[in-house]
Amino acid sequence: MKTPRKRTILALLAPALLASCAGLPPASQTQPAALLARAQSREVVMYALGLIGADYRFGGRNPEAGLDCSGMVSYIYEQAVGLKLPHNAALIARLGREIEVSALQPGDLVFFNTLDRPFSHVGIYVGDGRFVHAPARDGKVKISSLKSGYYAKRLEAARSFFD
Repeated sequence: MKTPRKRTILALLAPALLASCAGLPPASQTQPAALLARAQSREVVMYALGLIGADYRFGGRNPEAGLDCSGMVSYIYEQAVGLKLPHNAALIARLGREIEVSALQPGDLVFFNTLDRPFSHVGIYVGDGRFVHAPARDGKVKISSLKSGYYAKRLEAARSFFD
């Protein structure tokens, strides 16, 4: 049983913990990223596919410790193509070039409203209507479909860092 003190501490920490994937930092902390060559998107996809099965961990930034959605995306982009992205889905969305969902190409990013907040989840599009992501619900990095089920109803935007 939790003591009143532990409940108070948890209540105070909960908003900060939830902000990792979904919070939106001030606009002054954003800057547009230079576009990468489209050929580099293959590296992003290959790296993402290589992480399937890695453990989910809220706030996680690498596969050894576990990954959350934005931690996975920022880790993959830095390792695969040297682009440093923030550990924040909403800020990543703000930095990327807006594209139509119908124009998605492998390596582009897909964003979802999963917490009744815009850009609260992000994944990497791998082609054929599928994306790699780190969902808390299943506890592992996995491939899901954009075309049916939970994520199809919550898809809200696509972004690219490629030309």
